[in-house]
Amino acid sequence: MVKRKWKRAVTSNGDLASHSESQMGRRSRNAQAPPYTTISLSMSYFSSKFAPMAALLFSLASSSLAQTETHNLPVGSAIDAEAKRAMVRTHANGLAIAVIDHGRVGYVQAYGIRNAKGDPLTTDTVMYGASLTKMVFAYHVMQLVDQDKIRLDTPFKDDFDKPLIQYGAHTEEKFLAKYGPYTDLADDPRWEKLTPRMSLTHSTGFANFWFIEPGQKLRIHFDPGTQFSYSGEGLSLLQFAIEHGKQSQGLGVDMDDLTMATFTRLGMTRTRLMWRPDFAPNLADGWNDKGQVLPHDERSKVRVAGSMDTTISDLAKFVAALVRGDGLSKASRAEMTKPQLHLATAHQFPNFGPELPPSEQRRDLYAGLGVVVFDGPQGHGFFKGGHNEQTANTVVCIEKTQRCVVVLANDVRAEASFADLVKFILGDTGVPFDWEYGDHAGKS
Repeated sequence: MVKRKWKRAVTSNGDLASHSESQMGRRSRNAQAPPYTTISLSMSYFSSKFAPMAALLFSLASSSLAQTETHNLPVGSAIDAEAKRAMVRTHANGLAIAVIDHGRVGYVQAYGIRNAKGDPLTTDTVMYGASLTKMVFAYHVMQLVDQDKIRLDTPFKDDFDKPLIQYGAHTEEKFLAKYGPYTDLADDPRWEKLTPRMSLTHSTGFANFWFIEPGQKLRIHFDPGTQFSYSGEGLSLLQFAIEHGKQSQGLGVDMDDLTMATFTRLGMTRTRLMWRPDFAPNLADGWNDKGQVLPHDERSKVRVAGSMDTTISDLAKFVAALVRGDGLSKASRAEMTKPQLHLATAHQFPNFGPELPPSEQRRDLYAGLGVVVFDGPQGHGFFKGGHNEQTANTVVCIEKTQRCVVVLANDVRAEASFADLVKFILGDTGVPFDWEYGDHAGKS
């Protein structure tokens, strides 16, 4: 077990949304935080006419600090104890947690075992990222937006040298291993409206994946951009545009190369969007909700909807960079977590679910770009989950304090404890776990 303790005493304050591809649609190191602000007002320095102003300044500054420091983060030993209680309660075999404070990784720990042999799960064990891949992908799309290679609201039809509907016939097995059968859309002119923003907000109208559709036929179920329905297929289309779009506008970019540049820059030495043989010596298998061991899937192709392998120590570095905005312009970082499309259903699944009556909708719940955004007691936040039969992951961040919790579990049953774990560490954030999971948390 590898452990990193807090450098200082902290005194302040899916997925079910990403089922395995085969099932979807069918049901840093430690760094010191910035020093605390010290306010020293000597009233003798001011004449009496400035005293009211001094008092006002002190009141405003104190109020600002109070609003930012809303919750005392627990110390490492308390997090350890809570994680172990959660594992006992859910019968989970493996769990890893990272905590980020003021945009810096403060605590990283792993608990339990990584395989049936009982080898320990460590902070450097390679685990399946599942649909947290989507969040990583969105970050890199926004890098391309900064470079003016992708425009969020320019239709995909303008990004290719020939019409989209001429790509991906059902006879092209190699193409369909990564992308969709876009020839299926030939009789539906709505394909011409599809944009990168719609892909990132899950509003393309596609099902989660084309191969779970009746007859394995890709189709558009609603007018693009008008509503949310979780779709890895929509992100695959955006990946196709990036990798095979017009070279004259800077497309034809390999997603493996693009993401590896970031991972290298951040020191994420055991992360990639496809399998690497050197992951094998310290690799996590997983457990489903029946307690059965399932082997780690060695994914041989980059699929931005969910092919990432990572470790808790690596992913913590990425999430810290994301919440700080490293690697993006200020505008692109803000765009990722801006409310884009209101989420009006009771839960994220099933696909194409009915909207709640307006009086029952959560008014602060929106799709961002690659994440879901919300407003809670600690202000604006964002989150993303990842899930398959034996995997449960979540990332929750609060923007104002740049605080995040990252949880990776190689036992899907741990998912049932995520709401309590996040609340224990971050306090009451208002993260919409009920919308994310409904009553399916911890189930394969």
